[in-house]
Amino acid sequence: MRRGRVTEGPAATAAPPPAPVPAPSPAAGAAGSPTEPAALRTEFPFTLPRGYVDSRGTVHREGVMRLATARDELVPLTDTRVRDNPAYLSVVLISRLITRLGGLTDVHVGIVEEMFAADLGYLQRFYEKINTDGSSLAATVCPECGHGFDIDLGSRLGE
Repeated sequence: MRRGRVTEGPAATAAPPPAPVPAPSPAAGAAGSPTEPAALRTEFPFTLPRGYVDSRGTVHREGVMRLATARDELVPLTDTRVRDNPAYLSVVLISRLITRLGGLTDVHVGIVEEMFAADLGYLQRFYEKINTDGSSLAATVCPECGHGFDIDLGSRLGE
């Protein structure tokens, strides 16, 4: 048994094929439909205010930091340098999370130790920003046009 519309004679035409549905773009993220989960972003680019200067004098400013895991936050606590000096925790933690800094792909504690204080402070704030649960974002509406948007209230941790 055939289903659908049946026509006879030379005027019979096939039904047009359904229009293709475009695939969601990777940038859709939170703007995707509620039935489709947004892609989880785990790496975030950054630019250091001053830059790390390596032994050859090359300045490395552009980098990538990944999200921290529970292990990333726990392992440094067993490091003797952190136990002797708790302020060293951020150096060890950040060195675990930077996946690239300029042309360097092996970013270790020694590199983070040699960074300028302004760059280390920047990376500490960047870490806080990408690893929060979004609670620093607040939804608001423009009183003039009614357009809704999010604002970053910032992190006041450690102040």
